[in-house]
Amino acid sequence: MSEREKNKKEKQLESHIRDTRNQEMISNEGKKIVDDENSLTAGDRGPTLIEDFLAREKLAHFDRERIPERVVHARGYGAYGDFELYQSMSDVTMADFLQDPSKKTPLFVRFSQVIGSKGCNETVRDVRGFSIKFYTDDGNFDLVAINMPVFFIQDAIKFPDLIHSVKPEPDNEYPQGQTAHDTFWDFMGSNHETTHMAMWIMSDRAIPKNYRTMEGFGVHTYRFVNKDGVAHFIKLHVKPVLGVHPLIWDEAQKLGEDADFHRRDLWTNIKMGNYPEYELAVQIIKEDQEFMFDFDILDPTKLWPEEDVPLQKVGKITLNKTVDNAFSETEQSAFHPGNIVRGIDYSNDPLLQGRLFSYTDTQQARIGANYQQLPINKPIVPVYNNQRDGNSRHVIDRGKVSYHRNLLADNTPSEVPVDKGGFVTYPSSVEGLKKRKTASSFKDHYSQARLFWNSMTPVEREHIIGAYSFELGRCLHVPVRQQMVDRLARVSKELAEPVAKNVGVTVPDVEESTVTKSSPAISLMNTTFVADTLKVAVFLAEGFPGSEVEALLKQLKEAKIHPVIVSGSLGEVKGSDGITYQVDQSFLTGSPLSYEAAYLVGGTEVDDYFHHQARTFIMNMYNHFKPIGARKESSHLLKEMGIEGMPGVIIDIDPHFGQTFIDTMAKQRFWERPSYLYHV
Repeated sequence: MSEREKNKKEKQLESHIRDTRNQEMISNEGKKIVDDENSLTAGDRGPTLIEDFLAREKLAHFDRERIPERVVHARGYGAYGDFELYQSMSDVTMADFLQDPSKKTPLFVRFSQVIGSKGCNETVRDVRGFSIKFYTDDGNFDLVAINMPVFFIQDAIKFPDLIHSVKPEPDNEYPQGQTAHDTFWDFMGSNHETTHMAMWIMSDRAIPKNYRTMEGFGVHTYRFVNKDGVAHFIKLHVKPVLGVHPLIWDEAQKLGEDADFHRRDLWTNIKMGNYPEYELAVQIIKEDQEFMFDFDILDPTKLWPEEDVPLQKVGKITLNKTVDNAFSETEQSAFHPGNIVRGIDYSNDPLLQGRLFSYTDTQQARIGANYQQLPINKPIVPVYNNQRDGNSRHVIDRGKVSYHRNLLADNTPSEVPVDKGGFVTYPSSVEGLKKRKTASSFKDHYSQARLFWNSMTPVEREHIIGAYSFELGRCLHVPVRQQMVDRLARVSKELAEPVAKNVGVTVPDVEESTVTKSSPAISLMNTTFVADTLKVAVFLAEGFPGSEVEALLKQLKEAKIHPVIVSGSLGEVKGSDGITYQVDQSFLTGSPLSYEAAYLVGGTEVDDYFHHQARTFIMNMYNHFKPIGARKESSHLLKEMGIEGMPGVIIDIDPHFGQTFIDTMAKQRFWERPSYLYHV
């Protein structure tokens, strides 16, 4: 990347980045190392000497190379990018990075999973984190988001209970990174407020296809405050330009063979120049409209339906740089929902209020009192205050004074008045008696769960029923299953009845929600469908029609589709007219799970191995509802498999096949195919 393309954060990081290639080996104390492979011993076979300071230094550092992993969101992956504003938001906020459309704001994103430890599988059913650190000219702003618009609980005091329930059960320390066990569903069934969130995590939203097609939601209600002191309630969203696309459960299970599936996809696409793009959007409610809705806008278990509170897209996020060191950058990155900037302020959302304390405490406990001085967390603006000392402090502050007010330093660092950019808290009114009590407006736990169910298409409902059936079916205690089905019956008997049948319990005689409203924006069938960046497995055997394949591959690449050459073995595969291709994946090293479509070419030298493996790959992809294409000369294989003429299976029989195949790939799934992956 050239100098002119680097943003302010990249320039700041340059002084912290080094390359050890072609350098002499030198110890941490500056001694040049002669031998890094042998400890100092008394004789050839004698004991190791304690005076070997080089071995002590190396081993002692190794023993301390890990920091405590996050209690939640331990498994994460990061990338850098930029934010570009579409048009000024000065009418509703003073936030510096939302004023000038000509200015780019550097940022860092960390994607993560809630439940599992650092080594868990990336395709399990789980909530994903989608946290963004905006390095603004007014300090850091952190959007600490997840890929669902609501949360399990309403009050942060219950967060330890939620996490204790979902983590491996303490007596046997399993399962790892999964919700399909008794303690989690015991908590969910025992706490009515979780009902809405349970619908989301049992939907396909909980198994995203990749980070590039995953949506982000700020969940909490914040405020925008403009220069005149006028405030609006807001919720922030991050919408992927490629649309929101999931895996299906069978894919997610089988992808367990590649624990790094999501991070590999993000890294590879950024390196290829397929920069992930998202649009930052906001929902805005005027302060005098706070009580106009049939839900409490401060309740984190409720969403603001887009049909009632429209989204306004405000800018583009582009991820264009991978990290140089995953530990120094991704692992040491520290996000906090309390990191706001002038023009953004908090609401009385009770879950947010608890997180304002907890996140600061967490980062200081995990990384240390000076975690903001680490390069990844450091603002791009200078930092001056009277905080001093603490573990691993990077800054060397001169002078005697480390307090305010003072004469010895002319009362500096000096406070900054509001008209010079000083942060001022929005003066929201607060009243009421001290009490430990849930607000009455927070006590409707079923209306929005029913709205979610009403918004699902038949395919999505089938997946939700299958997910509940699997998850509850893994619970060993029948009362836990029964209690959760009792909750589902209050949402919809149409949902509860097949789940109850599948897990061996009964549907109680309770009143189900009468909500008839739906929100089409919730359904994944209403997302964006494009062919951009999709991967298609192109099956080539020796003697393939070279010029024909060359023309099709060119057309696919022009449509931003990534062809992957698959054959019987790695190396070269040669066409009948001398055109050759390097094989990207063999049947042994590749996986049908890695591709969004298949195109069967074959060749004049198709042996039994190629025939069998191509058939296996294609049938696997067919069962996952993916597009299948084939040359007319190779279509007999599709006929043998019994899939010729099925939806999304097309044969090259006309000159417009290339575009037809591209359009077919853009649809991504053909749900109308018969499937035995789900039984409901």
